[in-house]
Amino acid sequence: MKNFRLFLQAGHAPTLWAALTYFTFSFAIWVINGSMAPFISEALHLSPTQKGVMLSIPIFAGALLRFPLGLLAQYIGRKNATLVEMGGIAIAMAYGYFFVQTFNDIIAMGVLLGVAGASFGVAMSLGSGTFPPRYKGLAMGIVGAGNVGTAFAALLAPMLAQRYGWQTVYGFAALSVAVPAAVMVIFAKEPTDLSPHSKLKDHLSCLYEKDGWAFSLIYVVTFGGFLGLATFLPSYFYDQFGVSKVQAGQLTMLAAFLGAALRIVGGWLSDHWGGVNTLTTVLGITAVSLALCGLAGNSLTVTMLLFMLCFSALGAGNGALFQLVPLRWPTTTAVAGSMIGEIGALGGGLIPNAMGISKQYTGTFMWGFLGFACVAVIMLVLLRTMQIRWTRTWAEKGGRARTA
Repeated sequence: MKNFRLFLQAGHAPTLWAALTYFTFSFAIWVINGSMAPFISEALHLSPTQKGVMLSIPIFAGALLRFPLGLLAQYIGRKNATLVEMGGIAIAMAYGYFFVQTFNDIIAMGVLLGVAGASFGVAMSLGSGTFPPRYKGLAMGIVGAGNVGTAFAALLAPMLAQRYGWQTVYGFAALSVAVPAAVMVIFAKEPTDLSPHSKLKDHLSCLYEKDGWAFSLIYVVTFGGFLGLATFLPSYFYDQFGVSKVQAGQLTMLAAFLGAALRIVGGWLSDHWGGVNTLTTVLGITAVSLALCGLAGNSLTVTMLLFMLCFSALGAGNGALFQLVPLRWPTTTAVAGSMIGEIGALGGGLIPNAMGISKQYTGTFMWGFLGFACVAVIMLVLLRTMQIRWTRTWAEKGGRARTA
């Protein structure tokens, strides 16, 4: 507890909590269609492939908007960028409440939900911006735990949809945006960790570096896996095991909550043990648990335990990777984080599609899980190769922060 107080005193704690509140809310909105997928699919009579498309559109849209929002934040400030984005979320939710009636409408709604998915890089950079390098991993882990918004959406949206109708849930969301916006205005302050002399090409430099792409591809597994699976699981539990729509949301909430909470542990562990060491363990566990999920058959208990193990690893991996980002790009963390988050989320958007195609053309989800496990193994090889140079240039052995 004393160490945690020292951590909070090292930066501006109110900004950290405001960033966490903003990111949690935005993440919940981003995945809200996934949480209500059984209701929407039943109402609009969607095929497995159409379900996959419906779930993937918000992920792709959010991913593509992350980098532009990160770039905007470098010029108008991260706090102002969050307020602009939350205004966009309110408009998107109002559209969902008043106008969504058909499959084409729900696809358009998915594009608008992408506004909420753009929050990642800005939230991480804002929340951790006032903390010194040795605490960056923990600060980013705490803000990144806003992934728990997935669990809130999975728990609350199905219950509200069952009682009031799924379109009404968008109306509740439009009104609730006032809470994180007020917290941001009152408590957050703009960090001073940006270089005032940076040019556009400096901000974009991470696009041309191998490290940026290596981080992005690894993040496809950790964050893309977390996001894609969390969006897909309500439909999976409902279709594969015949549970109710509300129970499907509750089961998803358990796995997603564990993944979000372990992101903090992953950040803290990486500050002490190193982000590279943590990611090595994470990718190994992820590959094995995903393969076993595909082979678990119709056992709901075994499948659920495997998903909890998998989400724990993915959550810790998200925290570990973003312990490394500010060490590699100390003055352009928002842009670098947004780019990495963008690529990672794009990868996550492929998962619901891959699962829908696997089910529709082979009659089983198994090949979707096994394919994703293979990707995790490939990223493990990439990490072990790239870390040789990282630990010779900008990080200590294992991926810890260098001391001055």
